[in-house]
Amino acid sequence: MIQLTATPVSALVDEPVHIRATGLTPFQVVSFKASLEDEKRNMFYSQAHYRANEFGEVDLEHASSLGGDYVGVHPMGLFWSLKPEKPLKRLLKRDVMNSPFQVQLELYDIELLPNNKATSAPKASLTLKRWYVAPGVTRIQVREGRLRGNLFLPSGEGQFPGVIDLFGDLGGLVEIRASLLANRGFASLALAYHDYEDLPSNPEVTDLEYFEEAANFLLKHPKIQSPGIGVISVCKGAEIGLAMACYLKQVVATVCINGTNASFEIPLRYGDLVVTPIHSAQERLQVHVSGAVRIRHSKGDPRDELHQQSVLPIEKARGRILFIVGESDECLDSKAYAEQAVDQLRSHGRSSGRMLAYPRAGHLLEPPYAPLCFASWNPGISRPLLWGGDPAAHAAAQEHAWGEIQKFFRQHLNKTRSKL
Repeated sequence: MIQLTATPVSALVDEPVHIRATGLTPFQVVSFKASLEDEKRNMFYSQAHYRANEFGEVDLEHASSLGGDYVGVHPMGLFWSLKPEKPLKRLLKRDVMNSPFQVQLELYDIELLPNNKATSAPKASLTLKRWYVAPGVTRIQVREGRLRGNLFLPSGEGQFPGVIDLFGDLGGLVEIRASLLANRGFASLALAYHDYEDLPSNPEVTDLEYFEEAANFLLKHPKIQSPGIGVISVCKGAEIGLAMACYLKQVVATVCINGTNASFEIPLRYGDLVVTPIHSAQERLQVHVSGAVRIRHSKGDPRDELHQQSVLPIEKARGRILFIVGESDECLDSKAYAEQAVDQLRSHGRSSGRMLAYPRAGHLLEPPYAPLCFASWNPGISRPLLWGGDPAAHAAAQEHAWGEIQKFFRQHLNKTRSKL
């Protein structure tokens, strides 16, 4: 009897699943197919073909895919190779608290499935649940003064290291990373800063005092340890995160994912200080064959003498900074920006910055096993944006970086507590 098993059937999205098929004919070739429907009814599919061993078994931890959406040994390949049925759709969980993503897993006799439509009934199937919040984690709505966001607190008695989580130009409130960090013992504030509730859709200035309010809010919370907090940030959020590291004494550990080392597009203000931005050159935009726009080459170079007033004073950062970059980022030349930042620190005798660079990884580096989004629509932009990346390399980068992020925060946030 053919059986399809997955262990565990219900798990957090950053946890691996062990998938096996048994009861097959020795050396039988079969197709595994995964499908997922997001909250907006968009469908995502993946498939891979495997040959059973002499015992009629396929174990994805050891077996090598012969083809499909990936080749080789990739135990979680069916998850990170999911592709949208409609082009330019990004898989992004909106409600992290109340419902999991459900992944339908099916096993077929070998067949090429045109347009992801099966031509026969599956030999076996099961449904996997992928959660963002573990039992005991709580979410608290934050509406204090100007602040807009949600605070995720780990289960158990406090105090916990505090982290502010910032996303980029997507706007709104994205909670996928903050919720997962809370599962790992971090009190995480998913902080909105534009296009959410009463926050402006297109702010004319980045007001660093707003983010200082968020840092002070965390440090005043009885469940959060002092004296310093961490920041995890991506894209425009990483520019803000780096500015927080430079100007705010409360920030002692900062993770910047595919960001810049200077102020871009809109001014950065902190009290009476205003950092003038570098503006993009629209004529240098490039259109990819997919129709998506590559904006990487439209950005000005912070090394140009004209832009020196826009470069952030990274040498003033009191804490540690971890730069994480995808070398195939088509949105920003993020590796060059990180290298410039690390060089700037070193030129001032500082060794507080470190860069992790991932070959063939793209811009949207997310928690483990999330599928690569190569290009997608972004709010307020008339053309889809190209993010870049190779699926397998991007997946490996996400898995490795997630472990490094947690180690970084545990080392440097707990270290500040031990000095009290």
